[in-house]
Amino acid sequence: MHTILPPMTRRAALGFGACAAAVAACPALAQGSDKPVRFILPISAGSGVDAIARAASVALGKAFGQPVVIENLPGAGGITGTSVLVKAAPDGLTLGMVSNNHVINPAVYKKMPFDALGDVTPISVVGATPLVLVVNPKLPAKNVKELVALLRARPGGYNYASSGNGTIIHLAGEMFMEEAGVKARHIPYKGTGPMVTDMIAGQVEMGVVALPAVQPHLKSGALRAIGLCSPARSPAVPDIPTIAEQGLPNYVVEGWFAVIGPPKMQAADVQRVYDAVAAAFTSAEVREAMDKQGNIIKPTSPEQAASYFRSEAARYAALVKKANVVLE
Repeated sequence: MHTILPPMTRRAALGFGACAAAVAACPALAQGSDKPVRFILPISAGSGVDAIARAASVALGKAFGQPVVIENLPGAGGITGTSVLVKAAPDGLTLGMVSNNHVINPAVYKKMPFDALGDVTPISVVGATPLVLVVNPKLPAKNVKELVALLRARPGGYNYASSGNGTIIHLAGEMFMEEAGVKARHIPYKGTGPMVTDMIAGQVEMGVVALPAVQPHLKSGALRAIGLCSPARSPAVPDIPTIAEQGLPNYVVEGWFAVIGPPKMQAADVQRVYDAVAAAFTSAEVREAMDKQGNIIKPTSPEQAASYFRSEAARYAALVKKANVVLE
C-alpha cells in the first residue's frame, strides 16, 4: 500500500484553545525590535506551501509581534532556499517553511550542500495538505477510469508534469502510473507555478498538485480534477472523489508542511518561535483559511517534528530507491 503521510497521532495535536489564547501572549523574538521575521519558502510562488504561508502571514506577524516577510527562493527541489536558511543566524529571525521534499532530497541527490536533518532546527510539522490529480479540460477524461483507459490506449503518448525531479509531486505521479499499470512521459518543471501554467495552456496534459495551488483554476474550469490523492474526501471540495474510491484503493498520498530554523537555535528561541507558529495557525482566521484550502492543521512540538523528519526520511529513501530517481 502506497501511503506517504500516515495520519498524525492524537498526541501530536495541540490544545487548540490554549494556542489561540497564546496569540496575545507571544513576546517578540527580539524584545523591542521592529526587525521583520524572514520566512524563506524554498519553493516557487503559486505552490501549495506558498498559499499556506501567505494565508497565515498576518496572523504570524501578530503572534511574533513583528512584521513577517515571506521570500520565495525556489530551485533544486527546495535545496536552493534551504541552503540560505542553514547559513542564517540562529536568532529566530530567519525561518523556513518546507514540505515533504525537504526529507526526500537526501535520497534523490548524490550530493547535498547541507544535512537535511542535522543542519536545521525543526520547529513544528504544522499540518497536512491534500494533493489532487488534475488534467487539462481538453483531455477527454473526467474520472480515473476514463483517464486510465486513455493512457492504456497510448502508452507513453501523454505527458504528466511535476514541480521537479524527485519532488513529492513527481513521486506521487510515478506512484499513480505504477498503481494504475500505465505509462506517461514525465515533464519536470522548476516549481509548481510554471507547472500549473503549462497544464492550463495544454502544454502538458496532467499532473498531481497541492489542492490550494489549483483551487481557483478548478472553480474557473481552467483545470479539471480527476481525484484527490488523500485517503478521504476533503470538506473543502466534497464533490471531488478520491482516487482510492475510484478503483485504486492502495493509492494514498498526502503532503505536509513544516516550519524549520537554522541549526543551533537556543531552546528559548525555539520555544518562542513554536509558540508563535502554533498560535497563528490555530487562530480563528487562519483555521478558516486553512479549512477553505482543505488543509488539516495539527502542529507538532519541536521534538515530535524532529522525530517525524527522521521517520519520513527513512520512508522516502525506500520509495526513491524503488522509483530509481537519482540526481547529481
